[in-house]
Amino acid sequence: MAFNLGVDTGGTYTDAVILRDEEQVIASAKALTTRHDLAEGIGAAVRSVLEQAAIDPGEIGLASLSTTLATNALVEDQGARVALVAIGFDPSDLERAGLDAALKGDPVVLLQGGHDHAGGEVAGLDMDGLETFLRGLDPSVTAVAVAGRFATRNPAHEIAAAARVAEIAGLPVTSSHSLSAKLNGPKRALTAVLNARLVGMIDRLIGRAQDVLGDMGITAPLMVVRGDGALMSATAARTHPIETILSGPAASIVGAQWLTGAETALVSDIGGTTTDIALLRQGRPAIDPDGARVGPFRTMVEAVAMRTTGLGGDSQVHVQMDGLKGGVLLGPKRVLPVSLMAQLAPDVVLPALEQQARAEAPGEHDGRFLRCVGGAMAAQGLEGREAAVMERIGDGIRPVADVLRTRMESGALGRLIDRGVVQVSGVTPSDAAHVLGLLDAWNGEAARLALQNLARRRRGNGDVLARTPEAMAQIIIDQLTRQTTDALLEVAFAEEGDAFRDAPSVLARHELLRAGLADHTGFVALQARLNVDVVGLGASAPTYYPAVGQQLGCRMSLPEHAGVANAIGAVVGRVTLRRSGTVTAPAEGRYRVHLEAGPEDFPDSDAAMDRLESVLRDETLQAAQEAGAIGIQVTTKRKLRMAEIESQNMFVEAEIIVEASGRPRVAL
Repeated sequence: MAFNLGVDTGGTYTDAVILRDEEQVIASAKALTTRHDLAEGIGAAVRSVLEQAAIDPGEIGLASLSTTLATNALVEDQGARVALVAIGFDPSDLERAGLDAALKGDPVVLLQGGHDHAGGEVAGLDMDGLETFLRGLDPSVTAVAVAGRFATRNPAHEIAAAARVAEIAGLPVTSSHSLSAKLNGPKRALTAVLNARLVGMIDRLIGRAQDVLGDMGITAPLMVVRGDGALMSATAARTHPIETILSGPAASIVGAQWLTGAETALVSDIGGTTTDIALLRQGRPAIDPDGARVGPFRTMVEAVAMRTTGLGGDSQVHVQMDGLKGGVLLGPKRVLPVSLMAQLAPDVVLPALEQQARAEAPGEHDGRFLRCVGGAMAAQGLEGREAAVMERIGDGIRPVADVLRTRMESGALGRLIDRGVVQVSGVTPSDAAHVLGLLDAWNGEAARLALQNLARRRRGNGDVLARTPEAMAQIIIDQLTRQTTDALLEVAFAEEGDAFRDAPSVLARHELLRAGLADHTGFVALQARLNVDVVGLGASAPTYYPAVGQQLGCRMSLPEHAGVANAIGAVVGRVTLRRSGTVTAPAEGRYRVHLEAGPEDFPDSDAAMDRLESVLRDETLQAAQEAGAIGIQVTTKRKLRMAEIESQNMFVEAEIIVEASGRPRVAL
C-alpha cells in the first residue's frame, strides 16, 4: 500500500491531500497560506492531513507541490531585482515582446556578439564590456539573465557570459537557451528575465518546504508541478522556476480530470488571487502553442493553454465613479480580506471601522489596513518615504489613513506592496460572502462594518452605492459573477477560431450576447448559452459558481474535493521531460545540427536528423531518470519544413522533439 502527499499553496489557502494507491483520497486539509513564509502554511496543512489520515509520516512515499507563487508574482508584478545581459541585440529589441516592461528599470547591458540564423558567429563577445557592467552592479540585484541573439542555434556566447557572471558577480544565472529551443530572441530574453526574477522566491519556497517536511519525518522525494501539468524534480524547479508558472492551475486541470473523468470541458479554478480557465480536450489539458501567458507577459514556457485573470475571492474591490451609474470592479490585485485582518487583530480593526462609520463622509482609505511582512529584513536598504512608511506601520496592524501623511507617500506604499514587504487589506468578495451568509470563516462583524462604510460612497449622480451592507455585498457578488462569465465566454469564443470576425474579448461582452443569455423576447427573440460543461474548482466555487452556471445556461459540475483539486493534481501527474532541437540547411548539400556543444555539419539530412535525435533521446532519458521517473516511455516526433523549388522538394529545416514520460519513483 502506497501513500502519496499532494500540497498546493494558493493565494489564501494551502491545501494538502493524501491518496492511497493513487486511487482514493483518504484525507484532505486546509491551512491559511502564510505569505511571509509559505512553509509555515505548508507545515500546518500537512500536519493536519497526517492527523486525519492517521498514518506515520515515514509511510509517505512521494510528496508533490504545486504553487501559485510564480503565477501570482507575475500577475501582481512582484519579484526580485535582476539584470539582463543582452548579446547581439539592438536597443529596439528591448521594446519587443514586452521586454522593457518586464525589466521595470532594472539594469541591462547590450553587448557586441551573437550568432546568425545558421549558428555562425556575427561578432566576438565583448567580454570587457561584460566585466565592467558586472563590477558596477547594484547590490540589490539578486540574479542575472543572459540572452544571446540566435543562441538556440549556437549557445557559445551565452555559456561564456554565464560563466563570467557566476565568477565575478556570484549570482544565479539564467541562460535563455536553457529555457527554450525556439527562435525569437526578445521573447526568449523576456522569459529569461522573468525566470531570474523568480529564482530566489522559488528557491526559498522549495528549501523551506523540504525543511518542514523533513522535520515532520517525511523523507520521500519532493516533486514540483510544471506549468503543463507534468512533474519535475525540486532541483530542476529551483533552477528553472519560470516553468512553475501556471503550476497550480495546471495541477487543477489534472485534478479536475481525475475527479470527474471529463473528456471535454472548461475548467474554471477560482482562488484567492486569480481565476484560471483551461480546456480539457480528449481528457487532456490543451497546451498553448505560443507559450504561457500570465498577466501582460507572453513567455516561451510550455504550459497549459490557460487564461489567468486577476479575479478571486480576495480581489480588491474598486469603486467606479465614472458616469451616472457607477458601480464596482474587481481585481486584478489581491488584498487580505478585512474579515481576515480583523480575525488576526480584532482590537485594532473593529474600533477603526466603527470610527470610520461615525464620520460624516466616507474616507478614501476606509476599510484598508496595513501590516509589515518579513520582519526586520524587509526594512533593509529602504530610504526616504519608503522607510518612513515602514516605520509608521511598525510591528502591528495599522489603518492606512493613520500611516499616510501625504499623497506622495501613496506611491511609496505602492512600491512596498509590490515588493511584498507590506500587506494591505481591503474589501473583497470574501467579505461580501460573509455579509450574505455564504461564508463563515473569519470576522463577520468586520465584514459588515467595512461594507457599510463602502456603501456610503457615491455614484456619479450623487446617490450612494447601496442602502445596506447586504445590498452592497450583492453588488460585489454580482460583479464577480459577471467578470467570471466574461472570462469563460472569452475562452469559449477563442476556441471558435475564425468563425467570428470580432475578437473574443469583444464577443464575450457584446450586448446581443448579453440579451441572448437573458432570453430576451421582444420583436426579436434571442437565446444563447455556453455549449460546453464547466467544472468549477476552488474552495469558494460552491459559493460563487452556481450563479455562473445559471447565467451561462450550462451544466456546472462541482465535484467532491473540488476545493483541493490542485493538491490532488499535484500528486497524480507524471514526470515528463521534453527536449527539442533543429537541423538547418545553411548551404546546398550541407545539413547543420544545432547542439549545446556547438553546430555539427553532415552531408546527408537523414544522418543529421539521426544524430540530433540520438543526442536528444540520451539527454531526455537521462533527465527523466535524474528526476526520479520509472517505467519511462520515450517518443519522438519529427517536423520537416520543405520548399518546392523548380518542381523539386528542397529541405529547409527540421525540428525534432523527444519526450520521456514515467511515474515518479516512490520511496519504499
